[in-house]
Amino acid sequence: MSEVVQPKLISGNSNLTLSKGIASWASSLSRTQINLVKGRVEQFNDQEIFVEVYENVRNEDMFVIQSTSNPANDNLMELLIITDALRRSSAKRITAVIPYFGYARQDRRTKARTPISAKLIANLLTGAGIERVLTLDLHSAQIQGFFDIPVDNLYASPIFALDIFHNFNDPDKITVISPDVGGVARARGLAERINAELAIVEKRRNQPGEVASMNVIGEVKNKICLIVDDICDTAGTLVKAADLLIEKGASEVHAYISHGVFSDPAIKRIESSSLSSLVVCDSISVISKIKDSKKIRLIPTAPLFAQAVLNIAHGNSVSSLFDSERLSPIYKPYYPKYHHERKKKA
Repeated sequence: MSEVVQPKLISGNSNLTLSKGIASWASSLSRTQINLVKGRVEQFNDQEIFVEVYENVRNEDMFVIQSTSNPANDNLMELLIITDALRRSSAKRITAVIPYFGYARQDRRTKARTPISAKLIANLLTGAGIERVLTLDLHSAQIQGFFDIPVDNLYASPIFALDIFHNFNDPDKITVISPDVGGVARARGLAERINAELAIVEKRRNQPGEVASMNVIGEVKNKICLIVDDICDTAGTLVKAADLLIEKGASEVHAYISHGVFSDPAIKRIESSSLSSLVVCDSISVISKIKDSKKIRLIPTAPLFAQAVLNIAHGNSVSSLFDSERLSPIYKPYYPKYHHERKKKA
């Protein structure tokens, strides 16, 4: 029997905590020590980025972990330059693990003489030598079509379902809320996972970032409302939606967000809002921003990404990770209640 070749991981500076978590979980799941490849990624005084890889990566299956979050351009350039360093060092295959895919909101032309920046980013990544992309909850599924290489788009909803089951005792009172019409598919997917009702907050904008009016489509009175969205930036729409739901009779409003950008004044708005809690994935490094928050809670994505990396490296299915039942064993340390109840039913 031939020995299973394990992947090698290398990280940029965007989210070192998550990168170390992925390496730790990959080691645990594979029962083989998998460490981050040693190297340095730094900026010169004129802000030029320099990368040096200290280990031999010839003929290795390399995974570059880097969110292209704020500062988006610096983190993107780090990803491109790390990729170039690996390609010139004869890496066998380079996969970009991008927990948060920056520029994803610029996925179409909204008016004349504007770019489709997400397509440009796809071209840059491919041109640098990346042969596969692994990401989480793309802002729109069409971005996968911008690439001529495989793109594995993982979903946060299976983890959200585990978290909801673990933290809410009466699922019959839950209604999942889409904060806009464009997010209905995402909200419906979570509602189906937890067997809950669905409602929509219909909003109209006069201009970007400014909501003119909002209305609720669906029944929310005396319900525990869970707002589901992929990105929380300034939290303006999220907070207004929570206030509206409380006005319509909701007993509690919580939010489940895939990516917490949290641009100012998001944290202040959330803390003073009608939201009881906001649960967000750790795809973006926001620990310093939320350390004093009483409402915001991080849920880990390292187990999910670690298993996906191993599946890709070993030629196994990634779509198997779209199911809460299959994720429950690796999330047992975080959500033992779900694992125990399902085992008891079986």
